[in-house]
Amino acid sequence: MIRVTDTIFLNEDELEETFVRASGPGGQNVNKVSSAVQLRFDARRSPSLPNDVSVRLQKLAGSKLTQDGVIILVAQEHRSQERNRAAAVERLVAMIREAAVRPVKRRATKPTYASTVKRLESKGKRSTVKSLRKTRPEAD
Repeated sequence: MIRVTDTIFLNEDELEETFVRASGPGGQNVNKVSSAVQLRFDARRSPSLPNDVSVRLQKLAGSKLTQDGVIILVAQEHRSQERNRAAAVERLVAMIREAAVRPVKRRATKPTYASTVKRLESKGKRSTVKSLRKTRPEAD
């Protein structure tokens, strides 16, 4: 079990890892060893995630989300397979934590008296400036 928040835990069976050859650091070793990790997580069908968190996670994933609702994360920053694996899981956990936070709804408020006065004064000044730019007919 991977602990994401106090209420959300991911079962490790929900993560599907594929190891591919990396293009990053590693010297000649990069041509021989599959050290990059491709982590797949089905956000749409995951029993571990509440529905509202799942919806926010899918929006947050953006281009990492497939049409089937699977999030694909690729980690190839490190030379070792194990460190790349840990980095991919950590990135997924961070995304889920961000999606778990409910957005605060905006409450509509009226503008303050001072802000209204300030806006009207600036409009008046702007109007004066523009009216002074107008061409006037010359008197003979």
